[in-house]
Amino acid sequence: MPGWLPRAVILVLALVACFQLGSWAFHQLVGLLLNILIAFFLALAVEPAVARMAARGMRRGFATFLVFLIVFVAAAGFVTLLGSMLAGQIVSMVASFPRYLDSVIDSINATFHTQLSRLEIQDSLLHSDWLQKYVQNSASGVLDVSTTVLGGLFRLLTVGLFSFYFAADGPRLRRALCSVLPPAKQAEVLRAWEIAVAKTGGYLYSRGLMALISGIAHYVLFAILDVPYAPALAVWVGLVSQFIPTIGTYLAGALPILIAFTVNPWYALYVLGFVVVYQQFENYVLQPKLTAKTVDIHPAVAFGSVVAGTALMGAVGALIAIPAVATLQAFLGAYVKRYDVADPVVTTPAPARPRRRWGPGAR
Repeated sequence: MPGWLPRAVILVLALVACFQLGSWAFHQLVGLLLNILIAFFLALAVEPAVARMAARGMRRGFATFLVFLIVFVAAAGFVTLLGSMLAGQIVSMVASFPRYLDSVIDSINATFHTQLSRLEIQDSLLHSDWLQKYVQNSASGVLDVSTTVLGGLFRLLTVGLFSFYFAADGPRLRRALCSVLPPAKQAEVLRAWEIAVAKTGGYLYSRGLMALISGIAHYVLFAILDVPYAPALAVWVGLVSQFIPTIGTYLAGALPILIAFTVNPWYALYVLGFVVVYQQFENYVLQPKLTAKTVDIHPAVAFGSVVAGTALMGAVGALIAIPAVATLQAFLGAYVKRYDVADPVVTTPAPARPRRRWGPGAR
C-alpha cells in the first residue's frame, strides 16, 4: 500500500464529514439566515431617514428608535382598524345569517316544491358525525395554532432586533466590514452599500407615496358611496396594492368589493370599475413618474424577480425581490461598460437589369 493512501482516505472522510456537518448546520440555521436577510433590507429601507436625523444632531440610536416607533404605531393602527372592521362585519353577518338562510330555504321550497325547515336542517347538522369529527380536529389543532402564533411573534421580534442593530450601528458595521479588506476594495464595498441603501429606501418611499395617493383616492369613492369602514378600507387598498407584488391589486380590491356588495350590489360594480380604472392610471401615469429616479425596473423583470424570489424563499423572497433586483441592476449599471449600437448599414439596391427578349423582333 502506498504511504499516501491512508492520509488521502482520512482527508476524504474528513472533507465528507465537514460537508455533512455544514449542510446540517445550514438547514438548521436557514430560518435565522432568512430573518437576518429581512432585517438587513429593512435596515437599508430606514437608513436614509435615520441618517437624515443623525445629520441634524440627533443621536443615531435614538433616531433609529424613533423611526421604528413610528413604523410600529402605524402598523398597530392599521391592524386595529382592519380588525375592528372585520369584527363588525362578522358580527353583522352572524346576526343576519338566519334571515339569509330562511330566504334561501324559501326560494328552494318555491322552486323545487319541497318542505324544508331551518330548524330541521340545524338539528341534523348539530347531530351529524362529520361536524363532531370536525370539532374534535379543530380542538386538537388549537395547540398548533398557538405554537404558530408564538413562533411568528418570536420571528417578528428577531427581525426587529436585528434590523434595529443594523440601522443604529450602520457606520460601525461598514467600518468593521471594510477593515478586513484591502484599501482598493473598501471603496467598492462602500459604493455597493450606498447603491443598496438608495435603491431600497427609494423603493420603500415611492411605494409609500403611491399607497398614500391610492388610499386617498379610494377613500373619496368609499365616502361618496357611504361604504362602511371607509378609512380602514382605504388604508387596506393603499398598503396591500403597493407592498404585495403581483397579486396585491386583486387582494386589495376584493375586500372593498365584498363590503360594498353588502350595502348595494351596484356599489360593488362601481368599486370594481374604479379599481380597474385607477390601476391603469397608476401603471401608465403615476408609477413611471414616481419611480423614474428611485426604482426603474421593467415590468417583465419585476414579475420574473417576484416569481424567482417566491420559488427560492417563499413570501419573504417575494417581498425583497424587487429591491434586491433594483440594487443588482444599479450595481451592474455602475460597473458594466455599455457601447452605442451602430445603425445598420443601408445598402442601395442595384438597379434591375432589363430582361433580354428572345424571338422574332428581338435585338
